[in-house]
Amino acid sequence: MTVTILVVEDEPAIQELIALNLKREGYMTLSALSADNAMQLINNVLPDLVLLDWMLPDTPGIEFARRLRREERTKAIPLIMLTARIDENDKIAGLEAGADDYITKPFSPRELIARIKAVLRRRLPEMSDEVLELGGLRLDPVSHRVHACNDGFSDLAEINLGPTEFRLLHFLMAYKERVHTREQLLDRIWGDHVFIEDRTVDVHIRRLRKILESVGKENLVQTVRGTGYRFSVTPN
Repeated sequence: MTVTILVVEDEPAIQELIALNLKREGYMTLSALSADNAMQLINNVLPDLVLLDWMLPDTPGIEFARRLRREERTKAIPLIMLTARIDENDKIAGLEAGADDYITKPFSPRELIARIKAVLRRRLPEMSDEVLELGGLRLDPVSHRVHACNDGFSDLAEINLGPTEFRLLHFLMAYKERVHTREQLLDRIWGDHVFIEDRTVDVHIRRLRKILESVGKENLVQTVRGTGYRFSVTPN
């Protein structure tokens, strides 16, 4: 999945440098010079991660972080604070405001990318490029391929999935054993600004199961009556 990162930084040169390095790593970027500008962007497109400078011209970054954590729509967005403040109390304040990580300036592009990948692995495993091997399936997000495997995880057969079914399977495998409502799946797979019916999820779940049936893996995608769906290696 393509990751969208919002860079909130009031120094244009630094903002541009960060965005350039993110694009080189394959991330999509949005840029804002202020908290108000950032909120306008977030109201249109929900980013997958926010890089937030502490010192902004309108609202301090730490206050903006608290605002994001208070609001239902944005409270789960991974957040990394960027700041020249090196005092331990400032770091603690940033983390207590809801930041997932805290990077002090100056920092190298390699450090920034490593921190971003670590936060995404921890907070949004479906955004990671790590290969998932569960229940006799091997899913590779980089090559966009899924294989049925034997117990030793040597590939047996490739499974051809459409883009939506691939994203759906990737998400469910990344959060194995966790039950997701239709609304949650719509938000994460289709986006929170896409207005489609909940039953659309059911249609794609049926398609996914039909494809997995060809390799005897359809039971891995389970219905939890009255709640939603999960990926589980334990019989339902």
